[in-house]
Amino acid sequence: MKTKKIIKSSAALGPALIILAGIFWGSMGIFVRHLAEYGFTPIQIVCIRVVLAALLFCVIQLIIDPKGFHIALRDIPLFLGLGLGSILFFTVCYFTAISMMTLSTAAILLYTSPIWIMLMSLLFFHEKLTGRKVIALILAFGGCVLVSGISGGGLTLVGLLVGLGSGIGYGLYSILGTVALRRYSPYTVTTWTFIIAAIGSIFISHPADMVEKISAASSFSGLLGFSLLTALVTAVIPFLAYTLGLRSVEASKAGILATIEPMVATLFGILVFSEPLTLMSGLGVLLILAAVVILNLPQNLKNLPPN
Repeated sequence: MKTKKIIKSSAALGPALIILAGIFWGSMGIFVRHLAEYGFTPIQIVCIRVVLAALLFCVIQLIIDPKGFHIALRDIPLFLGLGLGSILFFTVCYFTAISMMTLSTAAILLYTSPIWIMLMSLLFFHEKLTGRKVIALILAFGGCVLVSGISGGGLTLVGLLVGLGSGIGYGLYSILGTVALRRYSPYTVTTWTFIIAAIGSIFISHPADMVEKISAASSFSGLLGFSLLTALVTAVIPFLAYTLGLRSVEASKAGILATIEPMVATLFGILVFSEPLTLMSGLGVLLILAAVVILNLPQNLKNLPPN
């Protein structure tokens, strides 16, 4: 009887952790805008975020399980895929897409990720393509389109490919993360993923220019404190929560649940930056919430496709 309760509790906690990750990711705009005021480019902000997150993950790993730093040589390609192929690749693609097209169009292309996750899950994990998942996927993607705004301005073939690349890279974390979690703890997975992403980010962020900008900051301690907070809120907490959630949530379902991020970003924009809430974005928020609710309804409800 106790075992059943533990299983039910774990099953309920998984989706909650995924949603929590999406909420924290949704706050990213607040931190990015503030760091941009120091003159950092988007790629440099990515570097600050992942380097400090890697250091924080190392501290967490040392406290929880120092032996967790050990990984097998055969798994190095897996972690290279997580760090470079997913985290670093998708952020570079996403910020490049932002520079080539409208922010709304780039966001729509990024949030094709649940589609890629579902396709890759079918191919690699043989997950079932159920009616409930399809309905939730359509609602979530439709909601992201409405929340981000419908715009095709400045979209070229190269821009389209780069934007789709961001969605594929974003989705790849769920796929590779699921594989890694079969062999390692969530703490080991996130620590090594960010160590590799951090090393890669240094090579593309013009470190000499970053040092100059840091030196020019009026308050180094203030910049360092805010940068650490950025890493904690937009990387350490959400990626750890998402990775923990992947232990009990299918990759395709996790991808759809994480689409709560643009909805949260919209709400932060309204509350923090006094951005207007349009009828379309309000409808998009409702569609995303509907997708989350559908995925978490009990399976024994009548007239609903199986989960």
